[in-house]
Amino acid sequence: MQVTDVLQWFGVERPLRRPVLVTAMGGWFDVARAATNAIDHLLELEDADSELVAAIDPDPFYDFTQIRPEQRIDVDGEREIVWPENEFIAISNERAARDLVVFSGIEPHLNWRTWAECMLVVFRRLDCEALVTIGASAEAIPHTRLPQVVGSSADPRLARALGLSRPTYQGITGLAGVLQEQFEREELPAVSLRVGVPHYLGNAEHPQSTAALLRHLEHVLAIPTQHQSFDSEIARWRSLHDDAVAEDRNAQLFVKSLEVDFDRRAEASMPTGDDLAADFQRYLDERRPDDAG
Repeated sequence: MQVTDVLQWFGVERPLRRPVLVTAMGGWFDVARAATNAIDHLLELEDADSELVAAIDPDPFYDFTQIRPEQRIDVDGEREIVWPENEFIAISNERAARDLVVFSGIEPHLNWRTWAECMLVVFRRLDCEALVTIGASAEAIPHTRLPQVVGSSADPRLARALGLSRPTYQGITGLAGVLQEQFEREELPAVSLRVGVPHYLGNAEHPQSTAALLRHLEHVLAIPTQHQSFDSEIARWRSLHDDAVAEDRNAQLFVKSLEVDFDRRAEASMPTGDDLAADFQRYLDERRPDDAG
């Protein structure tokens, strides 16, 4: 199977300004949908212009007994089958330092190498400067604290610029790990960002984790994300989580122990603030050819 068989290309109507490809995929690396909710939020920003530039045909990549298409009836009474969407959308904002190409889809079941090749083709065709994969995982952290965003990059200069670690994880992985390895092999800049979601909340929403990812993207990429719009939802879910914990004395003690451990580890957290954007931009500038505009 060739990439040309599964990648539908629409192109761009206007040149993109030094774009970065940001991806999130529903599934194993998207606990509480924290990562894909961040992408959805970026697509809904009021001041942003968006344009569909490419899409991946879902048919060769999914077991549809696990992720089933939906049947809908349109306004004319006609039956419509809605398949899983895997789309690349360019986002431009005059107040942003750069354009984004965002990808939101569902982690495939099959043909991961071909899927990764699709990502590479879009990355190169749009002249993207870096890949950022974002995800969320269940971790032993308290819901009473702002979740930390941690990350890694195989590029030592990029890791130093953003205060990231080098990849050390060994074990089963998701498509985000496959993408990171593929981009590393091609010597293309790639960063993996991950936010934690309190594991004891089960499948409950945790908008604090989504807001933390958006805040970090804003710092690193120098783009407005309007993460403050999550404040009311954060307060609502915090109240719900507080009430649930208050009903169980053992849960209260457990959360208190998590708070102590979290506060201790927070001292070694990733750097934040405008210095991240400046360091990231400097790294990308150093990679550009001397005659690049």
